Amino acid sequence: MSILSDIEQERYHRQIIIPQVGEEGQLKLRNASVLVVGAGGLGSPVLLYLAAAGIGRIGIVDNDVVDTGNLQRQVLYNTADIGCKKAEAASEKISLLNPHICAKPFPVRLTKDNAGELLSGYDIAVDCCDNFATRYVLSDATISAGIPMVYGAVFQFMGQASVFNHKGGPSYRTLFPEEMHAASDDNGAPPGVIGTLPGIIGSIEACEVIKLITGAGDTLSGRLLQIDALSFRVEIISL
Repeated sequence: MSILSDIEQERYHRQIIIPQVGEEGQLKLRNASVLVVGAGGLGSPVLLYLAAAGIGRIGIVDNDVVDTGNLQRQVLYNTADIGCKKAEAASEKISLLNPHICAKPFPVRLTKDNAGELLSGYDIAVDCCDNFATRYVLSDATISAGIPMVYGAVFQFMGQASVFNHKGGPSYRTLFPEEMHAASDDNGAPPGVIGTLPGIIGSIEACEVIKLITGAGDTLSGRLLQIDALSFRVEIISL
């Protein structure tokens, strides 16, 4: 007898028939909980693909609202969402995509004071941040919580992805000590980015989350994937 309902069998069929996933892997996805920090350019594809894959519980942390300038790359939203809180709008969008999941919005900024509470009960955190300060807070909090952090970052045509804090693997601070970004002005003008790049990196992040949950394949733990989309050169660096 199948451990999944007929609706689940139909919805996730193309995923279930993959040998490395199967019904057992799909059940793991259904029972998993993932906190996505940032519902912007990277968060949009991450949230869409995690919801579509059937992640049972998805938390969304973002204190920003949708504005016109977001729509070039934040494909989760449309013009009617301008002025809405991203966390709440994102929660509504992915719940419409997959009503079988539980999406919970947290329209707040991740800080040292609330990070532990926000991460409580989640199996994995996904870094879709747009500033170094929040990323370091998330890194420290995931280490304290003992859960992996799936990392992604974009700049112009350049993107990076990795998995940190997994099975004794390196952390974000191992790769990027805080002093490297001590002079960074997170309050300055945001950097340019080609709209498709967050889609590429965010999709990779979502794939790493699915692999972590199902145990399929080798994750990017201990490795840094870098993409130069301008020349489309891809390299993986051992950490």
